[in-house]
Amino acid sequence: MALGALAWLVGLRVPGIVLAHELGERLICAVRLTEDCADERALRAANGAEVAALLRDHAPALLYEDGMRTLPVDFRACRSDGCAEGPGSGAVSRTADGLPVVAFTHVIDCRPGHVARTEAWGADCSDTREGNLYLQYWLYYPGSATAEGSTPLKGPIRRVSRALGRSSYHPDDWEGYQVRIGPDETFARATSHHGYNGWQPDGDRYYISGGSHAGRPLRPPARSWIRLRFPRTFARSTKDQGVALIPLETLTDRDRYAFAVSPPWRKRVWFDPEYGGTD
Repeated sequence: MALGALAWLVGLRVPGIVLAHELGERLICAVRLTEDCADERALRAANGAEVAALLRDHAPALLYEDGMRTLPVDFRACRSDGCAEGPGSGAVSRTADGLPVVAFTHVIDCRPGHVARTEAWGADCSDTREGNLYLQYWLYYPGSATAEGSTPLKGPIRRVSRALGRSSYHPDDWEGYQVRIGPDETFARATSHHGYNGWQPDGDRYYISGGSHAGRPLRPPARSWIRLRFPRTFARSTKDQGVALIPLETLTDRDRYAFAVSPPWRKRVWFDPEYGGTD
């Protein structure tokens, strides 16, 4: 890697340099335990090296409710509950079918020097938004089962709700976790049913409920003797480096996919990063 950097600086183009650079990049990905290094290259191409690094650094660890087996996946590869299920405990990064855990990304850059370019594609950088960088992480699940949770009763609940004409299940589910990086502080929020919970200090941890997949960001662990001696643990999680990040801006054919609910690029928050609704 050092040889490759030196050659680039002096403008050399000797045989093997390109290969050395490629190997170096793959080694970095392997050390960081990134699921799919190709996604990192797409992340840099879509957002630039600086913002791509911030997207990776602020990607939250996913903490799942006990009993939950569903994982967020790439909608281009999986549109049914079965292919999105994975192990029920431990550190998980892939479904039982081998599909990676995925978070789609979208960026709204309202920092000085970036506002004009951001507003050119329709985003709102006015008022309190100015000066902030917004990182959006979107998780897709093939279905949503509000009120069913992760209990053994979800089967009867679904059958009864259907019989009553108010089904607890609907296909397709998009949930969001968003980070607001300001000049001095960083905050996070997440979708919870039909709106967002409020901004709170970013702790890089995202708790996800079973069934509805409603979530909330978890605050940084308090530094106390009790917390250090008895830390809160989760039976099932995906570490932040185990989440494959895919920039939605690069999916030029995304509109050919139909969803039962509005996808991120059809939501108001796609353009207005402070909007509190999920429509």
